[in-house]
Amino acid sequence: MLRIVFTRLLVALPNLLGVVVITFLLTRAIPGDPAAYFAGGSATQEAVEQVRRQLGLDRPLPEQFLHYIGQLARGDLGLSLTTGQPVLQELVARLPASLEVVLLALVLSCALAIPMGVMAAVRPGSWFDQCSRLVITAGVSLPTFFTGLLLAYVFYFLLGWAPSPLGRLDPVFSPPPTVTGLYLVDAALARDAALWWASARQLMLPVLTMAIFVMAPIARMTRASMIAVLSADFIRTARASGLSPATVLVRYGLRNALLPVVTTLGMVFGFMIGSSVVIEKVFGWPGVGSYAIDALTASDYAPVQGFVLAMGVLFVLLNLLVDIAYGLIDPRVAVES
Repeated sequence: MLRIVFTRLLVALPNLLGVVVITFLLTRAIPGDPAAYFAGGSATQEAVEQVRRQLGLDRPLPEQFLHYIGQLARGDLGLSLTTGQPVLQELVARLPASLEVVLLALVLSCALAIPMGVMAAVRPGSWFDQCSRLVITAGVSLPTFFTGLLLAYVFYFLLGWAPSPLGRLDPVFSPPPTVTGLYLVDAALARDAALWWASARQLMLPVLTMAIFVMAPIARMTRASMIAVLSADFIRTARASGLSPATVLVRYGLRNALLPVVTTLGMVFGFMIGSSVVIEKVFGWPGVGSYAIDALTASDYAPVQGFVLAMGVLFVLLNLLVDIAYGLIDPRVAVES
């Protein structure tokens, strides 16, 4: 297993290098002059040139790139010009906020979508199958920003069931002592039930918005995979052997249908990272997505490059987990390339 992990990480290095090169070039192609932005609107041309020299933007692109690679080799992602803080420190502080929403939404969507897909596959063409198709179509069609605004309008403005959709915690509460950065986990470790519930209430709308977005592909893939598996010869043999319907459905059907679902989860994670940028803006969530958008607006290169690199590392780790999950679900699957 350790050899597999090492091989996967070694293969991922060229991909990460490609991410670094592409991100570096694209950030330099962003319209706008960072030196003029940070010098101020009333700055003279001489002042703008001085700021450009201080930022190192007057150097040739190859020299800037080599300087950036040298920083990465030292574990330095650069300094954010908008906040004045190291990018690595900002990402470490904000990443738990984004992961808390993404992971909870992934768990919620799987808890709803997989049973929905299984039941729709067991009774194809039934009223439940038609209703599940309607939910899947709505989940694919509705933009995340529209779903988030609609949920905030209904559950906060009209019904008053949800708290104000601004930030991770109500201002009357103080954040829990930082252990993991995940407020639910840290509040539970601090044994503060009121703080835990306040954190959970703030998470409800962002998590529900993202879960609706990712339920559709998971449910659709589960349904299609289960229909294919349930028509296989070994399922008919299992039924003819007198096994209970639940055993046939779960042990023989669902287990063999999970491999494409796990692959879909890996792709869905990428969609969730992308949609988290919009959701964090809608709900005022202080995650890495909103941090990257603010930096992109200000033409602040270092945070954008650090954000994309961090997301690339997350994708590599997720693909590694997917490969390991293949072996756990079906040991016959060879995870080595």
